[in-house]
Amino acid sequence: MLSIVIPVYNESDSLRQLHEELSEVAAAEGYRLDVIFVDDGSTDGSWEEIRAIAAADARVQGLRFRRNFGKAAALSAGFAQAAGELVMTLDADLQDDPREIPKFLDEMEKGFDVVSGWKKVRHDPWHKVWPSRAFNWLVGKVTGVKLHDHNCGMKCYRREIFDEVRLYGELHRFVPVLAAGRGYRVGEVVISHRPRRFGRSKYGVTRFVKGFLDLLTVKFLTGFGQRPQHVLGTFGLVSFLLGVFGLTYLAATWCISRMAPGIEPVHLHQRPALLYAVSFLLLGGQLMSIGFLAELFIAYFDPSTKAYSISERTDTPDTNK
Repeated sequence: MLSIVIPVYNESDSLRQLHEELSEVAAAEGYRLDVIFVDDGSTDGSWEEIRAIAAADARVQGLRFRRNFGKAAALSAGFAQAAGELVMTLDADLQDDPREIPKFLDEMEKGFDVVSGWKKVRHDPWHKVWPSRAFNWLVGKVTGVKLHDHNCGMKCYRREIFDEVRLYGELHRFVPVLAAGRGYRVGEVVISHRPRRFGRSKYGVTRFVKGFLDLLTVKFLTGFGQRPQHVLGTFGLVSFLLGVFGLTYLAATWCISRMAPGIEPVHLHQRPALLYAVSFLLLGGQLMSIGFLAELFIAYFDPSTKAYSISERTDTPDTNK
């Protein structure tokens, strides 16, 4: 069974056509479909369309949020309902072509755990395309997961990934990065991108600011999620040592000025270096303290987060023999 998770936010005009296209692909390829529409607080009648589609097709189920919680929350809810071993995601605006689904499944058969779409030729305005390309380049440099289109909504996953990768905030675009951090294989496939026919884009300029902040979060989670003291403690220790060095230097100059004849006395309260040294000292102590607290939380209060990811198992031995 192939599960299709589709987040919906004010896309009532496109839902019936999208369902028809999915049905055509399933019939042509012989797929057993499980389609989950997640209405993320729509106000345009999208939920009524979803209910009508679900009433006519037993393969379709709908989830409706009480308000708009964001795409990551919608995907998480859909993944929790998905019954298939493989899970596809695509946007509801018809810019993602369901006829591309076989390409993803062919790539998955090569041993990949995540396959991301690459809209090589995009039908979006230049002010969306070029910043997106710069962002994708930056994500590849920072995380090491070099995909051409991290923002593409059309992706395919093995269902087991979401037993280890938790989505929140706006981390949905970074699922391949989070999965790669757990050791899963990530691939990419070129897909067609159709011009928008209905509605309008839900994303503005602010998504790039949020995306950069999320990128920093993902880098921390994938690089230091199990050892936060290594990064916090490093910065804290450097800051603390700078503060100690500064205070030692100031103390030495003050003593020398007091003991050596003919040297003008040093008044520490008039030296800006004193403020900087104390600030470095306090900042370093705070960062190391936060690092210790983070380590305690991981060790004792969050046992669900495992430091490993198992790929395969042999048969469990029978201990009764």
